[in-house]
Amino acid sequence: MTSLDFEKLRMTGAGKAIAVLTSGGDAQGMNAAVRAVTRMGIYVGAKMYLIHEGYQGLVDGGENIKLAHWQSVSNIIQLGGTVIGSARCKAFTTREGRLEAAFNLVKRGITNLCVCGGDGSLTGANIFRTEWRDLLAELAKNGRITEAVAQKHGHLNIVGLVGSIDNDFCGTDMTIGADSALHRIVEITDAITTTAQSHQRTFVLEVMGRHCGYLAVVSALASGADWVFIPEAPPEEGWEDVMCARLGESRSTGSRLNIVIIAEGAIDKQGNLITSGYVKDLVVQRLGYDTRVTVLGHVQRGGMPSAFDRVLSSRLGVEAVMALLEATPETPACVIGLSGNQAVRLPLMECVHMTKEVQRAMNEKRFEEAIQLRGRSFENNWNTYKLLAYQKPAQSQSNFSMAILNVGAPAAGMNAAVRSAVRVALAQGHKVYGVSDGFEGLAKQMVSEVDWDLVRGWTGQGGSLLGTKRTLPESCLEEIVESIRKFDIQSLLVIGGFEAYEGVLQLVEARGRYRELCIVMCVVPATISNNVPGTAFSLGADTAVNAAMESCDKIKQSASGTKRRVFVVETMGGYCGYLATTTGLAVGADAAYIFEEPFNINDLKTNVEHLTEKMKKDIQRGLVLRNEKSSQHYTTDFIHSLYSAEGKGVFDCRVNVLGHLQQGGAPTPFDRNFGTKVGVKSVFWITEKMAETFRNGHVFANSPDTACVLGMIRKVMTFSPVTELKDQTDFKHRMPKEQWWLNFRLMLKMLAKYQTCFSEYVPGEVEHVTRRTLSIDTGI
Repeated sequence: MTSLDFEKLRMTGAGKAIAVLTSGGDAQGMNAAVRAVTRMGIYVGAKMYLIHEGYQGLVDGGENIKLAHWQSVSNIIQLGGTVIGSARCKAFTTREGRLEAAFNLVKRGITNLCVCGGDGSLTGANIFRTEWRDLLAELAKNGRITEAVAQKHGHLNIVGLVGSIDNDFCGTDMTIGADSALHRIVEITDAITTTAQSHQRTFVLEVMGRHCGYLAVVSALASGADWVFIPEAPPEEGWEDVMCARLGESRSTGSRLNIVIIAEGAIDKQGNLITSGYVKDLVVQRLGYDTRVTVLGHVQRGGMPSAFDRVLSSRLGVEAVMALLEATPETPACVIGLSGNQAVRLPLMECVHMTKEVQRAMNEKRFEEAIQLRGRSFENNWNTYKLLAYQKPAQSQSNFSMAILNVGAPAAGMNAAVRSAVRVALAQGHKVYGVSDGFEGLAKQMVSEVDWDLVRGWTGQGGSLLGTKRTLPESCLEEIVESIRKFDIQSLLVIGGFEAYEGVLQLVEARGRYRELCIVMCVVPATISNNVPGTAFSLGADTAVNAAMESCDKIKQSASGTKRRVFVVETMGGYCGYLATTTGLAVGADAAYIFEEPFNINDLKTNVEHLTEKMKKDIQRGLVLRNEKSSQHYTTDFIHSLYSAEGKGVFDCRVNVLGHLQQGGAPTPFDRNFGTKVGVKSVFWITEKMAETFRNGHVFANSPDTACVLGMIRKVMTFSPVTELKDQTDFKHRMPKEQWWLNFRLMLKMLAKYQTCFSEYVPGEVEHVTRRTLSIDTGI
């Protein structure tokens, strides 16, 4: 990019002033959003202001509205809460308060406002926008500003970012803070599970959600809870008897604990509150179980933001600035949301009205409609929980059998997918086999029938409890065919990484030689590298990014007492740079070297010069990530040596190789939830395909659409034939030829203040919120 191109980019924001504030309840990720908005605004040449203490600071003015510099938002991406503060403000709900707020903005020339908060905060911003011209006219009439100033700044642009741990805002798949809140809940649930098992206790966990049951239902899915209460779905009359029977049945089949999760706003059919205390007393009186209550409270808002929230906030913050730059007086106030894996711009008040419609439906006891209005993702979560919690093994057998195996390196979420797949298959009467050690185990006939109780408690377990290996079928094809014949296996569910996809492709290509391979096959991508074609997300990638992010946070913290130090950190991922890039965005790295974006010695020299300049200012720490196979010649040790030599006298350099810690640990809520639902979805698809191809007492599946990868493509969970994905695959480097997340690269560079080609930026699409929009099946 030439200096002239860079100046053109800067001119897009020249002469504009943008302010950012956080309002309402705090949510993890708000700081990442503030950082992204501030740095993107400065990057394009705008004046940036930070408004402290939310709308109260806007009304009070003075030192609450501060000009921001690049360094103003350094080292905040990993912090919870909001460093610029948030406060409830009665004054802003009055015209007099908004008049003061308008004066405080216009005297600084600020006519662009980014608000991060809930629906109340965003509604307030829209009211402010609609009154803006009248407010300036009144200020001019009173002599507080001139007519010329009122004319010059006659329009206020508003863009909203939704910060809410409840994920209760219609139009976006996820709100800022919701994923982090789930992390807190799941961490506590995992900890409680160990003591509950030790003492054979029942625990009643109360989570936040006065009007929305998202946190309750997803944490119930992630923990395998026995019962969950949410505001949108009051239990049927007589629920006390049913719940106690379910808890008793669980104990009678060998479980040593019960977990009941209740949203703070849970109600019965009459609208009466169901309290955690009432549920506890009920269990004690009816069953005599040792029962404890844990109210999580504000701990759910606390702690550092998850990787998902940091990346989400960064993406939405960058898009918010772009929306402000492109806004005109005719453009409605918009909110930036997430749809599938894409940032989108939505009319703010359409989203607010749809959100309020959910509450109206609940107030009028139209509960089924309320669940639908929450969106397909919420409805899918609820239906999946009910399916797994209420079903039992079928009393009669179907004509079908299924074998489940893990292939490739271990990935968090594999066990969640196996558990849900096994239970759904058993509920449909199928014979289910578990295969140890992948295709090699199948060849060696390491096959055993799986029952309902075997997979109890698997959801939160990391790694692969079935056992997994990288062996491909081509090395043992005859033996695999013999095993399929011996056990009369009619379908395969293969959960794993690139080897799982490649292995199923090899089996499909051998169908012409072996009739036994004319069975239904489904691949569920599970790999920390996120390198399987046919999907945007693989199981385990979210857990790996969080593990790498937490390590980088600690590495950065270790240098808090040391000035002028740069860390070079190596991540896994094979040739795929997803892990390095996403982690880099989550930790605010200065650079991330990946195979997909070739680099040379001049690029390395530019990075060293960039860090040298950075060290001369207040920011005296640097972090550089390198994907393990990003370059054959520019190894991690080479980059460390180069940085050490070129930075001598300015900064010193340290190297860290994260290694296999990225594969370990308990799965994140995202991977547990995703794994649970793809397990269910895959079994339904396999069952349908077996029924379609069942002839003369056998399954005979030889068409391309009977061997598929289940993945998310943009907004929809899709089954893509492995044979069709072949042309989209780089087999030499084991990854898709096109990768959607490469868009992250530009954001990473801009937020690290590198001059880059801005024309590559892909702006968010403009969408409208309708019931049809809400019905999109993201599968998450």
